[in-house]
Amino acid sequence: MGIEHLQAVPHLNTALSGPLLQLEGLMLANQTRIEAWFRQLWRDTPAPFYASVDLRNAGYKLAPVDTNLFPAGFNNLGPGTEALCIQALQAVLERSCPTANGVLLIPEAHTRNLFYLDSVARLVELLRMAGYEVRLGTLAPDATGPHTLVSKSGHELTFEPVQRENDRLSVGDFRPCVVVLNNDLSSGRPAILDGVKQPILPPPGVGWSNRLKSEHFTLYSDVAREFAELLGIDPWLVDPLHRNCGQINFMKREGEECLAGNIDALLTQIRAKYSAYGIEQEPFVVVKADAGTYGMAVMMVRSSDEVRQLNRKQRTKMAAGKEGLEVSGAIIQEGVYTLETWGEKQSTAEPVVYMIDHFVVGGFYRVHTGKGTSDNLNAPGMQFEPLAFAEPCNTPDLARAPGACANRFYGYGVVARLALAAAAREIARFGSR
Repeated sequence: MGIEHLQAVPHLNTALSGPLLQLEGLMLANQTRIEAWFRQLWRDTPAPFYASVDLRNAGYKLAPVDTNLFPAGFNNLGPGTEALCIQALQAVLERSCPTANGVLLIPEAHTRNLFYLDSVARLVELLRMAGYEVRLGTLAPDATGPHTLVSKSGHELTFEPVQRENDRLSVGDFRPCVVVLNNDLSSGRPAILDGVKQPILPPPGVGWSNRLKSEHFTLYSDVAREFAELLGIDPWLVDPLHRNCGQINFMKREGEECLAGNIDALLTQIRAKYSAYGIEQEPFVVVKADAGTYGMAVMMVRSSDEVRQLNRKQRTKMAAGKEGLEVSGAIIQEGVYTLETWGEKQSTAEPVVYMIDHFVVGGFYRVHTGKGTSDNLNAPGMQFEPLAFAEPCNTPDLARAPGACANRFYGYGVVARLALAAAAREIARFGSR
């Protein structure tokens, strides 16, 4: 690796922190066993079509805090990831439908987000470079014909109403072999998707109209425990503790005591771990909607009293998620500090890793100049800086020291794939519902 490439890699505050480097070194020393273990996981349960995973690197642990099965942000991946994306798309589509030549891509309905349209444009470009004809479909109920929108970067995208003929989906005269969803179905699952014979990737059953974060992280804890047994480590080093509280209504204050009790119980668990590892930071938990994305309906809590004392504005913020979806359940998750920074201003950052099939294809840093190490960075004012992958995350240079840049990315790739394995089990269990 040349000096020019090294300079493109963001500075990591944790590069000098002992515990995480020990974990990274252990992963590198056991790379052969880890990759063989992953191969068996994918044989048992195939990976999702694609996913992105938000990670938090606290120096003493590296853990996922969110897994998105309908990722946006492909436009934020660095140019060096293109070949990896194309190869992974070819592999997963050939496996899903060996004769496929056409792909119907169904993006989100909120197409007024011009930055999101840039992601759609990049995904279309990658699919076409992989050798597939691509058309864009819309599930918007008021769509009556083709319409063209222009992304933030000036890409023109034509959307056509999705039609159904018997048990197959189409747009206009286009009869695709495969349907790719980039719509997380937060506003509900349209009946037009039920009983379709074409492969729909990922399946509609894991859209946010059905999916729960608490289910995902329960399955993730199982995967983390299996991985920890493989390496002989404490699973807590890669697993954020969590609890959930079933039904809750923030506006009516229903379920409040259940929520407060679970916050106290989880904080007690975290304090015990901090004490065991000599961690002096203050424990906190993240309360967030059990379904939904976009960083909405999220708050950081250090005491159960905070949820009892929410004012009306705070309750309103927690009561609704994306597209106004009512929050009826909450997950309480261990707060994981991020000690990573970006740039001369040392802005708070966290890595987001992207995968297509079971391949790590790239990622970026989510950076926020106005947030601290315990804050939610998925908030207005965030920016994205590509992760400078020198090579795929699953092929590190073992000759480098554990603190070297590319090796840190291997650790990211391993933990992200643990979350991917949990998502695979999630699809196997709940994808057909």
